Amino acid sequence: MSDAPIATLTDGAVRGSVADGVHRFLGIPYAAPPFGENRFREPQPPAPWDDVREAAAFGPTSPQVPYAGPIGELLGSVIIDGDDVLTANVWAPAQAEQAPVVLWLHGGALERGTAAIPLYDGAVFARAGIVFVSVNYRLGSEGFSVLSDAPANLGLLDAAAALAWVHREVAAFGGDPTQITVMGESAGGALVAGLLALDTSRPMIARGIIQSGPLRAQPRKKAGRVTAQLAKLLGIPAEREAFAAVTPDQLLEARRTHAAGSSPLGGAPGFQFAIDAETLPRSPHDVLGESDVPLLIGSNTDEYRLWFTPEQLSRLTSWHLLLARLALRIPRRAIAAYRAAFPGASTGEIYGQVATDLLLRAPLTRAAASRPAPTYVYEFAWRSPVRDLRAAHALELGFVFDQLASAEARRMAGSDAPQHLADEMRDAWIAFITTGDPGWAPFGAERSTRVLDAQSATVPQRRTTGLDLLPD
Repeated sequence: MSDAPIATLTDGAVRGSVADGVHRFLGIPYAAPPFGENRFREPQPPAPWDDVREAAAFGPTSPQVPYAGPIGELLGSVIIDGDDVLTANVWAPAQAEQAPVVLWLHGGALERGTAAIPLYDGAVFARAGIVFVSVNYRLGSEGFSVLSDAPANLGLLDAAAALAWVHREVAAFGGDPTQITVMGESAGGALVAGLLALDTSRPMIARGIIQSGPLRAQPRKKAGRVTAQLAKLLGIPAEREAFAAVTPDQLLEARRTHAAGSSPLGGAPGFQFAIDAETLPRSPHDVLGESDVPLLIGSNTDEYRLWFTPEQLSRLTSWHLLLARLALRIPRRAIAAYRAAFPGASTGEIYGQVATDLLLRAPLTRAAASRPAPTYVYEFAWRSPVRDLRAAHALELGFVFDQLASAEARRMAGSDAPQHLADEMRDAWIAFITTGDPGWAPFGAERSTRVLDAQSATVPQRRTTGLDLLPD
């Protein structure tokens, strides 16, 4: 242990480990455990410690139920018991000094996931001279309930507290607090957008990376539908005291019952950001267009193929598409444009592409087109041979983290994914983090987009006709 690195932080010293020139510190509290008197309250400072704290293991995971069914076979889960869930993990070059910094926020639909998933190992970034930090935040009912007398968006407030912790403490690991890139995928990407929408967090962010992240927050009533339905199921009011009297496991079980039989085709609502005067006054999709923070943002060609199984897609008919079109006020000519863009596609595939664009691609396109700051757009297009996933949601993670040989990546990408594409994406992300330029032209009037594939190319954004006809 004599060569184990020690970092001295505001709350106390931590002892990590070293391997291949990378220092690693795991499970460092950035906030107090959000249970007991802290439950359903804003994140509180952690208790300081006197002795050197061992930072050799990931902290507990936020209460959650692992993915089940077909999606559970593709997306791994890690469950670590305990209450100290608001922790950070750091990978740093051994000789780091004023190095650029990344804060990674994991995905999981705001109710699953953890920084402890092996795919999110930050060593590849540390070996490139970057201090990489990952964190856990509150999930599901614990993090995104909309209660009448408690702060909304607690999971977002956790991310904001984590960002403030990184800004305050990262110099102890050799990082430059003025060069923080906030990076996330899916729900983690939504959190990045949420942080950029907060006046208190935005000044600490030098750059942002949003991978397949929804950008829109909902009015309180709509965002609170899942909370109201859980409260009704439990026979309690949607108030802090009542929810705090229910154990986390009971809330998870209620959510399991609530969501039983649901699918991406319909059913129980999910957790979302709430537009809230105190915690998120404006939806991120509105604020991003005004932000001067450089952004790398993109989506995958076939996001929907993780959300919908082939069997679900095959059951979709023109009647389902018509109902969706009417409910969402999608013009008939938009559907015609999708059919022209995807000749021979089934109705289910058209439905899926429209869902992908409504949730992800249309909002990111509008944000990218209106931003004053440099904005670099990508489309991940490489098609996985596994289960006809094609370029599905989350597939790009194994490439960005250069982890194609890992079991987690192989579940989605198979065993023959192109390493040269992982090299390209890893290097582009590192270049953006360190210089603000991933290596291709900003979006601009030409809508320049890097299509990441076995043979990548920078081209004008593809299939814009239907995209531009979708409602805002």
